[in-house]
Amino acid sequence: MTDGTAAATRLCVYNGGLLLKPGLKRILSLAGWDVTTGLPGEGDWVGLWGRSPTAWRGEKVAGWTEAPVLTVEDAFLRSVHPARLRDSLPLGLCLDRTGVHFDASVPSDLETLLATHPLDDTHLLNRARDAAARMRHAHLGKYAATDPDLAPPDPGYAVVIDQTEGDAALMGATRDDFRQMLTTAAAENPASRILVKQHPETAGGARKGMLDDLRGVDRAEPYSDPISPWVLFEGAVAVYTHSSTLGFEAIYAGHKPRVFGQPFYAGWGLTQDEDLIPRRDRTLSRAQLFAAAMILYPVWYDPLADRLCEVEDALSILDAQTRQWREDRAGYVAAGIRRWKRPHLQHAFGQEKRLKFASSPDKAKTLAQKDGRSAVVWGGAEAPDGTIRMEDGFLRSRGLGARLTPPASLVLDDSGIYFDPTRESRLDRLIAASGDLPEGELRRAEALARRIAKAGVTKYGQSDVPPSLDDPRRKILVAGQVEDDASILMGAGEIRRNIYLLRETRQANPDALIIWKPHPDVEAGLRKGRVEESDLEGLADVALTGAGAAAAIDVADEVWTITSTLGFEALLRGKPVTTLGMPFYAGWGLTDDRMPAPAHRGKDVTRAGLIHACLIGYPRYFHPATGAPLSPEQTVALLASDEADLPGETLLGRLQRFFRRV
Repeated sequence: MTDGTAAATRLCVYNGGLLLKPGLKRILSLAGWDVTTGLPGEGDWVGLWGRSPTAWRGEKVAGWTEAPVLTVEDAFLRSVHPARLRDSLPLGLCLDRTGVHFDASVPSDLETLLATHPLDDTHLLNRARDAAARMRHAHLGKYAATDPDLAPPDPGYAVVIDQTEGDAALMGATRDDFRQMLTTAAAENPASRILVKQHPETAGGARKGMLDDLRGVDRAEPYSDPISPWVLFEGAVAVYTHSSTLGFEAIYAGHKPRVFGQPFYAGWGLTQDEDLIPRRDRTLSRAQLFAAAMILYPVWYDPLADRLCEVEDALSILDAQTRQWREDRAGYVAAGIRRWKRPHLQHAFGQEKRLKFASSPDKAKTLAQKDGRSAVVWGGAEAPDGTIRMEDGFLRSRGLGARLTPPASLVLDDSGIYFDPTRESRLDRLIAASGDLPEGELRRAEALARRIAKAGVTKYGQSDVPPSLDDPRRKILVAGQVEDDASILMGAGEIRRNIYLLRETRQANPDALIIWKPHPDVEAGLRKGRVEESDLEGLADVALTGAGAAAAIDVADEVWTITSTLGFEALLRGKPVTTLGMPFYAGWGLTDDRMPAPAHRGKDVTRAGLIHACLIGYPRYFHPATGAPLSPEQTVALLASDEADLPGETLLGRLQRFFRRV
């Protein structure tokens, strides 16, 4: 990576993609290259896109001028779809000064890394293991438009990976070469089905495959379903490939694939190689291969921050983009959605197929069944069985929902909804299953919590400067709530009003310094739950008005609440929390609960598991202005940024809030 301070090296290119696509030029610029045209002079380089049909132009110019060559290729995590099916900016690039990773006729930068780099740094190898486990957990690969819920064939099959005709990575391989690979697979697996895994471009009709004709090969059959490769490889007895990136992924699914070409991952003791490369005589571990190919070799790009980033960031970004495709591609019919929200929901959930809106949940369900969509309602509204519920997430916006500020996160729940503890929600299931998460995912959750705390981000904004409370007593923050909020109506016990919450807290803690913080919607006069100043006497020692949640939590030793999300934000920052109701974060052994937990929350979980479920697994994140999917980490950066392009309240929104309609 470059820090952006060194002078850029002039890169002369003769390929339309490198020259005309701003996104590619921007990644190259951040990596220290000034993309231009013309003849290279002293100190200039020639840029090629792989071994594309136009690469000869740059090769000729480099030959005439003796300019060095930089070869540019997509990194090994590219996008949800191949570029030929849906053009999009790659997540990263491989920039090679000596060759190209798929051409083994000369050593590439990647081969040199694999052959000579010590690859013995514990931190680097742990990062590699975590990232590989994250790919498997989220079912990600070079192209991620796959369905993890798609059932594989009965186990015991062999997988032969097809590639597209004309792919430069074939390095001259013919259909006969692929035919030989197929017949070898059939001969070595006489009792198994042979599944020929088609390339997504072939399955999508964009290009021909190398194994279009399977006649005469016993038990061979094409397989074009958009199955996750991690699911497909799990039931396979063997994997055969020429040079596909799927072969690289098969290594991390536990296979030692038979390789008939000379891809970058062959020759290091992790594959069975038909075409040996004598100079590759080093034995590597899976973590070492991953570290070189996915961490040290590529440059990764975060388009929101407009900066180069690490593979962990790229995985988070691809995960967000992939969830959008997987969850939204069938489309939705929504009911009970206020009109001011509809454009934002269209942005967020209508990128794959535009949302339809219905006048009632019953009509939404009927129309959804007719069109093969899912029916959606807002919050806890009455709705037919099978209706998905939608609500704001826990990192919402830099502004109040009651002021019609659009959300940066939303949740979809096909079981219940997080603020209703009487029935198990999708969030409950995620929290209960969090013990099965890879260790790297739990470390990601802890890192996200630290990032949130450092940035002072909360559900509705950033922190202010913490108030100064020079008092030796134990400080208890009491989080006020909107008294007719759904979380109170569904999740509270006998104590449902803020004044009673204060009385209960004071009675249990007579010697503590009680800090009262009203809910911002109530404080702004927009919702119910106001406690008069005269009523605070004897119950609260300090009233924090106008203070942000993070600032209030910072000065407190512990938090008492009924069901407020502020309690979760306190847990995230390591503060003890007492709940008088049953919010989504209670009943898991992490809070002091004064109300019995429902039966489906009888399992203790870790704080990291709770955070992962609530902030990574459950919500979806979007740029409020464009609807572009964001990772949780990108969203924290957005909410913490004063330069973020967040839309304000529309005229329609102001009118609707004024009249309290729709």
